[in-house]
Amino acid sequence: MPAALAARFAPPPRPAPEPAAAPVAAADRPRIEDVLREHGPMLARIAGSYEAEPARRDDLLQEITLAVWKALPAWRGDASLRTFTARVAHNRAIDHLARERKALGEELDEAHPDPGPGPVHHAEAQQRRAGLVAAVRRLPLGQRQVVVLALEGFALKEIGQALGLEENTVAQRLSRARRQLNDWLGEGA
Repeated sequence: MPAALAARFAPPPRPAPEPAAAPVAAADRPRIEDVLREHGPMLARIAGSYEAEPARRDDLLQEITLAVWKALPAWRGDASLRTFTARVAHNRAIDHLARERKALGEELDEAHPDPGPGPVHHAEAQQRRAGLVAAVRRLPLGQRQVVVLALEGFALKEIGQALGLEENTVAQRLSRARRQLNDWLGEGA
């Protein structure tokens, strides 16, 4: 192959990695109370995407909260606090699942309980959400992670930063997950 033609099809050179930023100064570091006030609902939803049983979900949320508190001094500000917090949460949840599976030697319960009685439209909406959560829980771990963050409103780039993935990989996993969820839940999902 001529050199000019080979150069035309060669991948672009990768930029040199940026030097790691220094951790955020202690005076500028957010307090855990502020982080939980702002991102607590997201952390609860992430925990819920890994655990269906309320007691286990609460335990996982406590583990995640502790992990975020311990990780805050390491936050360098190179990603948003929201992205950093989501990454810590997913990493802790993966560790939690691995421990649970090893200890129990069985698959986790995939049922998601209905929160209680209410108007018919509320019950139907809750059933659709429960079906979606159960379906998301059935996805392979890599697809589940990107779907949960996408449902939280993260952009592809932010998801990649949170999970340590290339943006293209995130898009591929999200596309596969959407196809699988549509198969399980129907095209209107």
